[in-house]
Amino acid sequence: MSSTGEKPGKGAYTCSRCGQVVFLDERSDTLPPCPKCANSEYRP
Repeated sequence: MSSTGEKPGKGAYTCSRCGQVVFLDERSDTLPPCPKCANSEYRP
């Protein structure tokens, strides 16, 4: 599980609440709050 503000690396992360997928393009990108429901936890 990854949370908002973490830098988990490149890839797709799925919101644990609504299923919205967020893509990170760079290793230095931080996870934002979910753009759909504002949740802060994701699964890879």
